[in-house]
Amino acid sequence: MKLLKRTAAAILTLALAACAGFEMTPVNELKVKTKQGVVAGAEADGIRTFKGIPYAAPPVGPLRWKPPQAAMKWDGVRDATKFGPPCPTFDTSKYAQAKRRSDLGYDIFSGVPLAPGATEDCLTLDIWAPKDAKNAPVMVWLNALGASSNPIIDGTAFARDGVILVNFNYRQLSMGNFSHPALRAAAKPDEPLGRFQTMDQLAALKWVKDNIRAFGGDPGNVTLFGLSAGGASTLQILTIPESKKLVDKAIVQSGNGWFSPITQSEMETIGAWMAKEAGWPANATAEQLRSLPLDTLPHLGAYSIDGRLQKENATEAFAAGRVIDVPMIIGWTDFDGSSLRYPPQTVIDRTSAGVKAAYAAEGKTGDDLVYAIYTDSHNGAPARWTAKMTASGQPTYLYLWTYVRAPDRGKVRGAAHGSDLSYAFDSWAKSYPQLQLTEEDKAATRLIHSCWISFAKTGKPQCDGAPEWPRYTAQGDQLMELGLNPKVLTGYRKAQLDAQENAMHEVIDHTRRSVEDLVAGVAEP
Repeated sequence: MKLLKRTAAAILTLALAACAGFEMTPVNELKVKTKQGVVAGAEADGIRTFKGIPYAAPPVGPLRWKPPQAAMKWDGVRDATKFGPPCPTFDTSKYAQAKRRSDLGYDIFSGVPLAPGATEDCLTLDIWAPKDAKNAPVMVWLNALGASSNPIIDGTAFARDGVILVNFNYRQLSMGNFSHPALRAAAKPDEPLGRFQTMDQLAALKWVKDNIRAFGGDPGNVTLFGLSAGGASTLQILTIPESKKLVDKAIVQSGNGWFSPITQSEMETIGAWMAKEAGWPANATAEQLRSLPLDTLPHLGAYSIDGRLQKENATEAFAAGRVIDVPMIIGWTDFDGSSLRYPPQTVIDRTSAGVKAAYAAEGKTGDDLVYAIYTDSHNGAPARWTAKMTASGQPTYLYLWTYVRAPDRGKVRGAAHGSDLSYAFDSWAKSYPQLQLTEEDKAATRLIHSCWISFAKTGKPQCDGAPEWPRYTAQGDQLMELGLNPKVLTGYRKAQLDAQENAMHEVIDHTRRSVEDLVAGVAEP
């Protein structure tokens, strides 16, 4: 949690530059021709960077809450040495003042302003590539929340090790997940609804497919990866048929795998309430909605399903094997429960006696018990279940991240949610330049970073300092512990994870009821 807060601060500090169009005469003349036009990037220490490249048209005016349209072509040479601005999110420095409603299936924040520098004209991507890249593997990162300019997700180390890293901004919160009866009425009969962030993600992947060869990348070797909400988005994309030609491998870091999405009808009810909160009547027109000042709308984070873009609940799709079959790494941290965003007692109240019984032998009480249950139910058991559901196809590799820096050992419950991010990206020099890494820190960085690099190149993770990583099978039930002493574990927390998996319907049912209660509470009488 501390790492994610520091990440958010970094986003606000370093992602405020406006997208200033393009210069006719860039300083270094490092040019690449894309299908939209020529871009000029920068080069340093054998790494080429190209930033702020539009992958879709700005979703502004009549294009707000519409599927992304093709990026406009340009003449001349576009300056690609500066990050594009972030898409609208809330100002995390004002987080404490937000009025918040949160549950398993949604987050609503109101009374908190937009992040400084955010703008709807934000659909741009960034590329880090080795100087002489030729048919290099490509990794595409899905942000959880915030801007592609976040220094923690700097792609330099990936490019240094022979992989092209692509990061991009996409519509998030209420700009990325919003429905309203007026928008449905104005849409074409087969036009996707509501899930604009997923549409943007697919548009960026299509841009990569069409253009990455010009930067030295292999469009047939693309690994999609993300953490937290970005990991959940990765799983969701694997259930969408059109992604079959766009994604060749996947890595899911602490992404919840059990979903109970908000229906299209429910999202429209919530959207009508949100519009009313912003000052418009529930019967506002599409044109009125698209003219709303963004800072008047509550911020909504939710997983919805429109029946058009995504035909079914992702959990049901994985259970039935109706997903894109690609090699996958999936895992969690041993203190993923640090992401808990509602009162701890709620976890206890929602946990059945049968599940609690599986924890009795551990002797944990109070918050220690809460966080153990939440870690297992929210991330651990869903990750193992997803590995089990995909084990019969392309190989899936299950992991647990346990590394904690020496000063924090004995003071925290384990590796917090998101704590693996700087290690996987090996981005310390950019994200925490004053931090003095120990040899253990450096070894942990090499460990997970090498896993990701080798997987992107070959489809099999080979990790510096770790034994051979076996693919997951339900019978073997093995995972790789990525930590101070890397090793293969068999039957890790089997009693607890089995209990959570056997009761997965309880988690799904709680989510469904919380959504129904929300909808009932905001519906017009």
